[in-house]
Amino acid sequence: MHQRRQTALSSAVAVALAAAVLAGCERGASTGGGPSATGPVTDGCPAVLAGAERAMRRAMTTHPVGHGPTRGPRAVPGKRVVFVAQTMTNPGVAGAANGVREAAEVLGWDVRVIDGQGTPAGIQAAFSQALALRPSGIVIGGFDPQLTSQQVTRAGARHTPLVGWHAVDTPGPSRDPALFSNVTTRVQDVARISADWVIAHSHGHAGTVVFTDASIPFARNKSRLIKKGLATCPDVRLLAEENIPIPDTSSRTPQQVSSLLSRFGDRWTHSVAINDVYFADAAPALRAAGKKGAGAPFNIGAGDGDPSAFQRINSGEFQAATVPEPLSQQGWQILDEFNRAFSGAPPSGYVAPVHISTAANSRGRTTWDPPGYRAAYRKIWGK
Repeated sequence: MHQRRQTALSSAVAVALAAAVLAGCERGASTGGGPSATGPVTDGCPAVLAGAERAMRRAMTTHPVGHGPTRGPRAVPGKRVVFVAQTMTNPGVAGAANGVREAAEVLGWDVRVIDGQGTPAGIQAAFSQALALRPSGIVIGGFDPQLTSQQVTRAGARHTPLVGWHAVDTPGPSRDPALFSNVTTRVQDVARISADWVIAHSHGHAGTVVFTDASIPFARNKSRLIKKGLATCPDVRLLAEENIPIPDTSSRTPQQVSSLLSRFGDRWTHSVAINDVYFADAAPALRAAGKKGAGAPFNIGAGDGDPSAFQRINSGEFQAATVPEPLSQQGWQILDEFNRAFSGAPPSGYVAPVHISTAANSRGRTTWDPPGYRAAYRKIWGK
């Protein structure tokens, strides 16, 4: 499909990789020394590096094979869904919620979003408020259902279907907690491609910092897998892991970045964060330290890909890449899963393929929005 375009894009990605190569829950766990500012000229892990470059070329295509399910039940009319959000300051949660709203307009359903404000008490209160509305279904938007185990039990007793977004580690249905389906990319794929990007971009020689939120099991597992991927190349060193809860990024990230710069200096060449928001808050500290926006540390967000991340990437402002979720597409999928639940059909089983966005392939866009899924869902729903 689009063979000439994909061939050209693969060539462009290879050139971009070559140019990049030539150019160069415990907090702060240092693993020792890292590369020099310019880096060694020999490969630190030739086989791993070659595999990382192949994976990058696949992940950077802008026309992935498959854009969603092709079969399913017709739209059930008159439903009301409540989206309980971990925090609407999390751009990924907000993007998925916006996709839900967009799809609801097509289905003719009513949607309400309740913000949990990023705290256990706030999320529990939001879920209780959702139950009080007696909706047709409830979305668990980006938080661990164990935080709301009592409310989850009450929803089950009412036979109110629950669909998660990043609620558990794996996509698809969940027995414990009881979710009709969980909409997410595979965390293993996101973590692996993020590590592959660091390995390929650094030509197998990097000093890396990982930013995570250990309060979220999904994020904690993702950062563990990122570290595992980085460790496949011996000369890609983990300098530190910084545990900063997402609701606290604006207040804590600048100070932590300044501390990292003081500790590691030019040995810090790359960063991976479980969410792009960390780099929005890191930018002022990096700028104040005299770092160049398009220079080291080169930063990749292992998740979400909100518009501000694309803006930083496209303008070369302290972020080089993101592994974006197709947030709007996932919002449509959430409502498709509910429609299947309401119709007595099984979950779709669809999982979006992993993708990497850089300035080279985003072409000025501010979101990863794969082609074709809106028309596919409209066809399924008879809309």
